[in-house]
Amino acid sequence: MKLLTKVATLGVLFLLSNTILAKSVSIRADVWFPINGVPGSSSPGYMIELAQIILKEHGYMVDYQASPWERSLNDVRKGKFDCVVGAYTEDAPDFIFPKESWGKIESTFYVKKGNAWKYVGIKSLMSAKVGTIGGYAYSEEFDAYVAANSNSARVQVIKGNNALEKNIKKLLAGRIDTLIESHLVMNAKLKDMGKSSDIMAAGLLAPADDMYIACSPAKAHSKELVQWFSDGLEKLRASGELQKVLSKYGLKDWK
Repeated sequence: MKLLTKVATLGVLFLLSNTILAKSVSIRADVWFPINGVPGSSSPGYMIELAQIILKEHGYMVDYQASPWERSLNDVRKGKFDCVVGAYTEDAPDFIFPKESWGKIESTFYVKKGNAWKYVGIKSLMSAKVGTIGGYAYSEEFDAYVAANSNSARVQVIKGNNALEKNIKKLLAGRIDTLIESHLVMNAKLKDMGKSSDIMAAGLLAPADDMYIACSPAKAHSKELVQWFSDGLEKLRASGELQKVLSKYGLKDWK
């Protein structure tokens, strides 16, 4: 009798665990603070917190883990996971996107303090070694330049976790002349590293671009998810909850 009870209990626990797993939405991306931060921390990033609030209304939890950006895109594209955060439409044009962006960000060039180099168009890159991150989409023109010079010293691509920190260290060591990064992310990383006074902006690649939470083209429920994200963001903006989350990260509503 005790054995039967134990087996029955284990069966219930198994079913419960499967139910819990089934009621979660998996999100993957490389750490790109303040958009998305360290998983499990008190500041997982504003997009993660927004997703948590919105999905909770529908009875879902967020399964968020950090993964290199290229791997995140590939895994979500194949349907292994549900969504990525911090994506441009150029990053994954085949993904399912909500109707409204989840933020705006500027791709900016940075140099070591004292370096007079400025970005004034693609031709200005001919005199500089630039550091980029693998899998990122910056602009059609710049991406073409990276592809054309990927085997030369002019372009140095870093992949994997902590790619931005590695690029910053390379810049400070003089191994590259400039790096390109989104201003929100760069400002947060320099502050974290205590290097805000050592590096300065050296020109914008392009005007501010929209970024999103974007979901897998291989999953049937992606359209429903992005509808939840669209409606949920609108509701959070109207209630003031959106600005409350953004204020935690020192940000303001982009709209």
